[in-house]
Amino acid sequence: MLTFEQVARSGNARAGLLHTVHGDVPTPVFLPVATQGSVKTVTPQELRELGATILLGNTYHLYLRPGVDVVRQMGGLAHFMAWDGPTFTDSGGFQAFSLGSRVRVSDEGLWFHSHIDGSRHQFTPEIATAYQETLGADIIMPLDQCIAYTENFEEARAAMERTHQWLARCKKSHRTDGNQALFGIVQGGVFMELREESSAYVASLDPPGYAIGGLEVGEPKDIMYSVVERTIAFLPDSKPRHLLGVGSPEDLVEGVARGIDMFDCALPTRVARNGALYTRLGRINVAAATHRGKDGPVEEGCDCYSCKNFTVGYLHHLFRSGELLALRLGTLHNLRFIMRLMQEMRGAIQNDTFSEYAEEFLANYRPANKDARKDQRERWLSRK
Repeated sequence: MLTFEQVARSGNARAGLLHTVHGDVPTPVFLPVATQGSVKTVTPQELRELGATILLGNTYHLYLRPGVDVVRQMGGLAHFMAWDGPTFTDSGGFQAFSLGSRVRVSDEGLWFHSHIDGSRHQFTPEIATAYQETLGADIIMPLDQCIAYTENFEEARAAMERTHQWLARCKKSHRTDGNQALFGIVQGGVFMELREESSAYVASLDPPGYAIGGLEVGEPKDIMYSVVERTIAFLPDSKPRHLLGVGSPEDLVEGVARGIDMFDCALPTRVARNGALYTRLGRINVAAATHRGKDGPVEEGCDCYSCKNFTVGYLHHLFRSGELLALRLGTLHNLRFIMRLMQEMRGAIQNDTFSEYAEEFLANYRPANKDARKDQRERWLSRK
């Protein structure tokens, strides 16, 4: 049975322990994304060494390949990928909705065409829940309707109401022996009235945890932060809160400052494979000509394998040469950067110095160009 224990607070930021049957997870926590049962280029042992405590798998991708029954026959998701800790699966709804014209939505559920071979498939709340039960994750998500950033109130309301209907059906169909937790997802777009209404409805079902969805889909950062803050105000304090699909360093700090406990996102590993590496001052493009022949690590003081053993000039050479090692070394660095960030925030909360920590970090960290972030996300969605 999943339980959540708060161990310290500093302002609205919380440090806690998420207790699952497969181990405890210190929070705040970032979940590396093992979309198809693998965090690209990194082994499970390396993930442990980097500081990961829980991984996320994607139901849409695992359903299509190799198939949820295959994963079950191999002992469940964790055993299948040789991971010795807790796992988390999303419903696959976000990936299906990102297919654009290849998906059709109704109150019953959604029909979509596979991005692999064009074959037609259906996800209903009951089916998505059953597939996740088969995968055997510790935490599962209900099917929800995630829409792109819109200023159309009625469009956002309709998606929220459908999400509520689907959550009730997921809850009703969920078969569990107490070892698998079905979270509730709050939707409502950028409209505070809808976020309040959605929070109240989801809370009325008393799930073991809450996820905030429908953000980082094109809305301005300040609006995203306001929505998170407003939503949290209407959620019970005793349950864990997960912010879906958010993972840039500045967003992690801003989220923790507002009371978020859990995050997941493919961003850190995806940008790493494209040569964008994190430092305390912001992302650097290691493939840029300015790093040719440059001595020293990507970031002084970083304890990752890449920084302890290789120069930024060497990584520049690997990326420019198209060497596969570049993808691994970049990914190891970015994941370790994120894991250290989460560990440092937890320590600052326990020492009641989080406000000072966050202020210093955000004063020094330069976010990626806003337009570049938007273009990057649109390219990613088009590939899903």
